[in-house]
Amino acid sequence: MSAVSPNSAAQASTSSGLARALIQANVLSLAQIDPIHKKSLVEKSHFVDGLLQSGLINARDLATFCSETFGYPLVDLAVFNESMLPEKIVNVKLMQAQRMVALAKKGNKISLAISDPTNTNALDQIKFQTGLGIELVIVQHDILLKLLEKLSKTSEQSIADLAGDDYNIEFNEEDMSSGVPDTQVSEVDDAPVVKFLQKMLIDAINMGASDLHFEPFEKFYRIRFRVDGELREIVQPPIAIKDKLVSRIKVISKLDISEKRVPQDGRMKLTLSPTKAIDFRVSVLPTLFGEKIVMRILDGSQAQMGIDALGYDPDQKAILMDAIQRPYGMVLVTGPTGSGKTVSLYTCLNVINKPGINISTAEDPAEINLPGVNQVNINDRAGLTFPVALKAFLRQDPDIIMVGEIRDLETADIAIKAAQTGHMVFSTLHTNDAPSTLTRLMNMGVAPFNIASSVILITAQRLTRRLCTCKKPVDILDEVLLQAGFKENELDGSWKPYGPVGCERCSGSGYKGRVGIYQIMPITEAIERIILANGSSLEIKKQSEKEGVRGLRQSGLQKVKQGATSLEEVLGCTND
Repeated sequence: MSAVSPNSAAQASTSSGLARALIQANVLSLAQIDPIHKKSLVEKSHFVDGLLQSGLINARDLATFCSETFGYPLVDLAVFNESMLPEKIVNVKLMQAQRMVALAKKGNKISLAISDPTNTNALDQIKFQTGLGIELVIVQHDILLKLLEKLSKTSEQSIADLAGDDYNIEFNEEDMSSGVPDTQVSEVDDAPVVKFLQKMLIDAINMGASDLHFEPFEKFYRIRFRVDGELREIVQPPIAIKDKLVSRIKVISKLDISEKRVPQDGRMKLTLSPTKAIDFRVSVLPTLFGEKIVMRILDGSQAQMGIDALGYDPDQKAILMDAIQRPYGMVLVTGPTGSGKTVSLYTCLNVINKPGINISTAEDPAEINLPGVNQVNINDRAGLTFPVALKAFLRQDPDIIMVGEIRDLETADIAIKAAQTGHMVFSTLHTNDAPSTLTRLMNMGVAPFNIASSVILITAQRLTRRLCTCKKPVDILDEVLLQAGFKENELDGSWKPYGPVGCERCSGSGYKGRVGIYQIMPITEAIERIILANGSSLEIKKQSEKEGVRGLRQSGLQKVKQGATSLEEVLGCTND
């Protein structure tokens, strides 16, 4: 170690505080330090980076020196994982530029890890940005740099890293022609954002998601997928990209990117290969912190799966197939949003879609493209409503008509008249079960004799998660099974309920895919008499049970007996 001369001290005064401390402690000489310091000033780089690169001192010894000299605690940063660190307190770019990491926030102070405690400029910037007091801890510089690199990748998720590789996909050119000025399109033609959006869409398709949610909040941005009926958080990209992402989606969905005050609806198509294209229905909703976007995946291949893949029990399938192949009448499918009504209807249409049959559908919007079926998108603004479309269909020599949803008396009346005049009509309603559908029509104002003479079958449905192949038998008390709805004679020991386990195939959830639970209620003469007498849904339910119609709960319990799903799933989506 060399002593410090007065001249050396004077020259050292122009160096950083850390350089002066090293010289004064005789750890290094001015001759050793001065070239490193001058180089850092010329290149506008960090003095500590150059000091460690010179090999004059290692990171561990430097951290020990700083801790002992300046009186700050020495912390092993290697035990910290980036996921443990507080988010959004200090900007990641600022931390990387100033070589420091915020470790924790306690009250009005933050704990800051740093390798050079004399870097007052950095400390002042942190205080100004956060408005908080600072408690310093000393860490090894090399480990600090590794953590900062991880944080940078996590925060940007580098959007490029997040986006991953390029995909051999493209957006339909028609969908890109949104009528937006070229200057605005170029603003959202940001390569990392484009790649990131493509990755999200491909990931959603590969995971079997039904919806993608892009959600802005005050301090973070979140993307979730609905997989097997449950929302899963996929990623939190940097909040700074939210506007570019929204604009990009709006452009390819033919929406107005300058309008941010009202909801908008659009469509886009993703071409995966010459033979594979998937449509997305896009809904944009203004929220407190930006526009939330929900994209519904409309995969036409779902309608090609066949009736057997939907989960109907053999007796239910036989009743349904008999009804849809009758020459006229009305078949109604009921259930909440997301219960698979559209897929069920299109699967039925696919069964009867033959060259000798004319099929027309009116939907808002058409969700699945089915070759051979004449599909019409409802456009209320242009005056193309359900009643208008239905009246037009009746002049188009139809055999089968599908109405996306019966929402009002006018639509119901026209649909019923079509069913009474030699046409088969399919439609949906939002009701809880099959019996309440009939009383819902009466409440709309449809005359009971019209309902009795037109409706031939009602099916109510729910979707429940299907157990993965990693499932295992579980012990459930007989009392619990009886309370759930099983009958005593069913608890004969010939079957065992199964429960979820979790494996790589199902991402640890224990469930993979979904299976339908159905209530198939044909309209018999006895039920017709109840309708004509203005009977209640309770009377209709009792009569249907006498005739062997299983309710949604009973159908769900059959799936439990078959090992297709768990008791918890059935109890969660059905009432007694």
